[in-house]
Amino acid sequence: MLTEKQKMLAGKAYQAGGEELSKERLKAREIVFEFNNLAPKFIKQRKELLKRLFGKTERMFYVEPPFRCDYGYNIEIGDNFYANFNLVILDCAKVSIGNSVFIAPNVAIYTAGHPMHAHLRDQEYEWAQEVTIGNSVWIGGNVVINPGVKIGSNVVIGSGSVVTRDIPDNVFAAGNPCRVIRQLTDADKDYYYKDFRLGE
Repeated sequence: MLTEKQKMLAGKAYQAGGEELSKERLKAREIVFEFNNLAPKFIKQRKELLKRLFGKTERMFYVEPPFRCDYGYNIEIGDNFYANFNLVILDCAKVSIGNSVFIAPNVAIYTAGHPMHAHLRDQEYEWAQEVTIGNSVWIGGNVVINPGVKIGSNVVIGSGSVVTRDIPDNVFAAGNPCRVIRQLTDADKDYYYKDFRLGE
């Protein structure tokens, strides 16, 4: 018979109020509380706390406090990761984030969901689906990423978007619900070299 944690990680309906998951959420909150309340100069200490909290980290990463998550161990981040203020990750399922991902303020990544029918919600059932974000992605401010979404590599998500479905590689996507606006090409790179005089 599966435990509630095993059900959660398997993407099955589960109840989160049991002793095991409650203890794990409390442990994560203790680490997050310490992270969020360290003085700004304690950069190394904050980084060490996230290494304890997250399931996987690489050498280069930085998360601005405040930060919130459910468990922490379901979060995997790649190298050269940056998250601005007020990142929330409800990591009841795995959240995999690639290399060179930049996240603007007030972004929320949700793996958790609840039944549409009140009868099941009232019994405190919930479920979780993985979220995957590729390499070299920029996620704009106030974006919400919903359960089960896969965002490809070399993608820009416009501010205020609500991402409810998969986004392919090499696109700019925005809106509520978020949709592909256009492909990203070398013309976008040339624009910055020309107008912002990069490389001079």
